[in-house]
Amino acid sequence: MNISDCIKFSNENPICYLATNDNGQPRVRALGFWFADETGFYFQTSTIKEFTNQLKANPKTEVCFYKHEGMIGTMLRISGEVEFVNDIKLKGKALIDRPFLKSFGITIDSPSLRPLQGKFS
Repeated sequence: MNISDCIKFSNENPICYLATNDNGQPRVRALGFWFADETGFYFQTSTIKEFTNQLKANPKTEVCFYKHEGMIGTMLRISGEVEFVNDIKLKGKALIDRPFLKSFGITIDSPSLRPLQGKFS
């Protein structure tokens, strides 16, 4: 699989599982993946979620995307580091792509709106 295949697969299968480290203990949770392109793999989160603090403490992570097909499926695992991106254009995109955020009172200026960019291999 090349990077273009990974981008396509992750965008087509947006339910993923992200692993973090919490004081030496592994933590995995299901997430709704945001998008991937040539610049990276992007997640949108809020600072009220505990895994935000876990990723700040240790930005290394692994993400698993899975496509269920009959009795078996296809899995894509990528690992790397994430960084919190304070980009007004990405925040605006998050509010357009995820209109439900507005129902939580989140605006483009909300400090809790935190895009994550992952550089994975």
